[in-house]
Amino acid sequence: MTKILVVDDDRTVARLIEAQLQELCFDVQLAVDGQSGLARALAEQYDLIILDVMLDNVSGLDICRQVRINAPHQAILIVTSKSSETDRVLGLELGADDYMTKPFSVREFQARVRSILRRVNLLKAAQQAQALVGQPTAMPTSEATNLQVIGKLEIDPTRHQIRMAGELLQLTATEYELLRFLASHPGQVFSRSQLLASVWGYHHSGYEHTVNSHINRLRNKLERDVATPRIVQTVWGVGYKFNEHGVN
Repeated sequence: MTKILVVDDDRTVARLIEAQLQELCFDVQLAVDGQSGLARALAEQYDLIILDVMLDNVSGLDICRQVRINAPHQAILIVTSKSSETDRVLGLELGADDYMTKPFSVREFQARVRSILRRVNLLKAAQQAQALVGQPTAMPTSEATNLQVIGKLEIDPTRHQIRMAGELLQLTATEYELLRFLASHPGQVFSRSQLLASVWGYHHSGYEHTVNSHINRLRNKLERDVATPRIVQTVWGVGYKFNEHGVN
């Protein structure tokens, strides 16, 4: 069963979120302060962690930072009532997969959770399949695994892995999907709204910072010089594109 941790010090809100998730038949655990939330997040494995930003003892942003260090693939959804754009962007830069601002509708919240879990389940299925066959001793050929090779970049959809110059990149499920999508359309420019629809699976306006922050995170893991990116490029006033010529 899908296991979700909700960390929110507003017990009423936490119970409402719990009820919305239980409608989807998920196993939900609650933590009503930052310290206990951090302890649970580090001690157990969850399919998704939902974090409020403003918490007693330890902030949601601090929990996000610590979790990302210890579990690079952990899915995280930031939920905040704060209107400050800075907190939203910081949460994404620290490694959150997505964010929502209170108040939000039940339908939108459940759709976001499903979207995150869809990517998580793809990653888990690939990891489980790899565990069954064992770790390969060498990088498999493109003919054997449908490996997509673009210069020094290797995208392996079978194992849900991406390597750059032979080095395995530690990507979240969302980062993987974003890079795979862009690389599958080399040279094509996508707006942030188009990427939200194609990768995150929703069309809601006001969440474009989600795309910006994930692009920044990808560049930190891909580019030699983040200040002058050659692989994932910005087309000013339009959006982003994958430059296949910059991977060599």
